[in-house]
Amino acid sequence: MRKYIIAGNWKMFKTRGEAVNFFLSVIDKLPSIDKVDSVICPQSPILRDLVKRQGENLRVGAQNVHFADAGAYTGEISASLLEELGVAYVIIGHSERRAMFNETDEAVNLKIKQALAFNLSPIVCVGESLSVREAGETKKFVSSQVAKALDGIEKEDVMGLVFAYEPIWAIGTGKTATPEIAEETCKDIRDTIKDLYDIETAEAVRIQYGGSVNPKNIDELLSEPDIDGALIGGASLNPDSFVEMVNAALNH
Repeated sequence: MRKYIIAGNWKMFKTRGEAVNFFLSVIDKLPSIDKVDSVICPQSPILRDLVKRQGENLRVGAQNVHFADAGAYTGEISASLLEELGVAYVIIGHSERRAMFNETDEAVNLKIKQALAFNLSPIVCVGESLSVREAGETKKFVSSQVAKALDGIEKEDVMGLVFAYEPIWAIGTGKTATPEIAEETCKDIRDTIKDLYDIETAEAVRIQYGGSVNPKNIDELLSEPDIDGALIGGASLNPDSFVEMVNAALNH
């Protein structure tokens, strides 16, 4: 039985004060991580402030990590620093990183390896554009992203990964893939992992759906057998809706 994971990607929103207030308002309302994994991924400068305030029912993740140990990479953040701060998760390969900052499949693979080397749990994002979907190439495209992300990664490490299927055409648009569409591609991701490794590995990997998830649609999304959680953007910025969406996972 895979444990649900609900993660909020705050992107470039919230000041330090707003983030701390959010934490203080939700920390006593979330279920234990024995039941559901709850994660918030804020901007890097406030990671330390939130790690200090996380409880046993809420973990902090970063939105990015570099694949080098150290070096002349202005504006980047190292895995060793994230580990030292006490960060638990890191989002890798988000579609906005791929589109705006030219993050390639090869870079995603290197970042996953670096995160694992420093005890960070990667949330690996994959997903197709509208043109790819309309061309009927979603399965081929997403399966290729998964295979390239996992190149050279051992089975034991893969079993601890989280994948997030985020159809690019549904991110921030208000358009959500129907539960059936989301399930179909999440199952394709699991089948790809099974083909690359084995059924044991595939069944261990948790797969989130991300793309305009909100309190109104999360319950039916989580009802699908291959969807093990959600990577949530805008709806995670509101403490009440975040708590509602985490608690929705308790019903499944």
